[in-house]
Amino acid sequence: MFLGVIGWTLYMVAGKQYVEAMYAVEYAEFLGGEVSTVTSLKDFIANYIFIGHVADICQIVLYLLATMSIVDLLNTNGCFDFLSEWIMTRNSRRLMWMMALITYILSANLDNLTTALMMFAIMRQLLPATRFRMYYGAVIVIAANAGGCLTVIGDVSTLMLWVKEAVTPSSFSAAMFLPSVVAVVVPTYLISRKLPEQISINTSRIRYRGDDTTLTRWQRILMLFVGIGGLWFIPTFHHLTQLPPFVGALCVLALFGVVNELCNRKLIKNDLPFLRPVPRFMQTESIQTILFFIGVSMAIAALQETGALYTAALWCDEHIHNIYISSLILGVISAFLDNVALVLTSISMYDVVDLAKVSSDIDAGYLSSFALNGQYWQLVAYCGGVGGCILSIGSTAGYALMKCENVSIWWYLRHISGKVVIGWLAGLGVYFLIDSFIR
Repeated sequence: MFLGVIGWTLYMVAGKQYVEAMYAVEYAEFLGGEVSTVTSLKDFIANYIFIGHVADICQIVLYLLATMSIVDLLNTNGCFDFLSEWIMTRNSRRLMWMMALITYILSANLDNLTTALMMFAIMRQLLPATRFRMYYGAVIVIAANAGGCLTVIGDVSTLMLWVKEAVTPSSFSAAMFLPSVVAVVVPTYLISRKLPEQISINTSRIRYRGDDTTLTRWQRILMLFVGIGGLWFIPTFHHLTQLPPFVGALCVLALFGVVNELCNRKLIKNDLPFLRPVPRFMQTESIQTILFFIGVSMAIAALQETGALYTAALWCDEHIHNIYISSLILGVISAFLDNVALVLTSISMYDVVDLAKVSSDIDAGYLSSFALNGQYWQLVAYCGGVGGCILSIGSTAGYALMKCENVSIWWYLRHISGKVVIGWLAGLGVYFLIDSFIR
């Protein structure tokens, strides 16, 4: 956040050259024949350039607030308690596969960090303190990040692609399905081989206190169906109304709130508490995710307005000129730096190309990668998401694992990183084969 503020402060101070180079016509219309002054320049930057980026950022923040509120209500009413019942088994490898599957599915529908935090809580309830719990946590991180790449609502970066109108929900999910599955299956299989046949679990069921929830099993199933189904309806709402995705998310949250009050009407009438506390680390991480996204987006927007990202894109076009090599570089860097920041930067470097307006003497094959549903957007989301799992410091879910289970970077590097790399490259190979011979 500090970096974003500093970036725009410097732009406000030295922005005259950038405004004259990139917004000469718009600035002349803004002046209306008057002489340019320091005040008019700052007014133009604040109310014409900066406010546009703020609007784009606010769309994502409002969407995240709405979806996180839906997840919070689901958790409050015990709708996720079924998960711990379904995956309760002493077979260590079956338990790991079930955790990976549930995390992958939930992450495709919910925010991947929220999904990872929720699965960490379930893991800590089921498994006593043991060194094997770190392996389960690592698989949760991998499945959460890979599942976030499956849909446009599963991760902040894929949501940005959708808001930018670089991808459509159905086409994106179809292209990402097999690569993301491979990226989960391969490392999960390799990690599961390190586990013993049987593992001790806490078999005692969670006893509800009087202030937890009184919802019946069918009421919780209804709320789970409405909440998850509503999130799946958001792309359809956007297609029908052409309104931004956050409007659909707010609509789903409003309807879900009505269902929540109907299911808890007896407690509300009797003025009885029905909320059970959400683990504090889940609340803190959710807020930090939003604040981190705001800061990163502001910093990237400042770089974009100086033309730095455009210069970087030209260098990549001239010296690399291959989206697969660019994606590999992005994936490797994502292991060391935060994958969200890198993916957002990669997205901001290029505009969506309209192939109908491309000249015939230009490399149309390369430019088609940047068209609607082009390979570049898909590869950026995949390599940034899965590549961020190579090291524990590459994603917010990895950071959460380090804090929850005291996992060190060295332990993760020795036991997990190599397996993630194999799964990542295998998934990338599957994508290449499909792109080259099937599409």
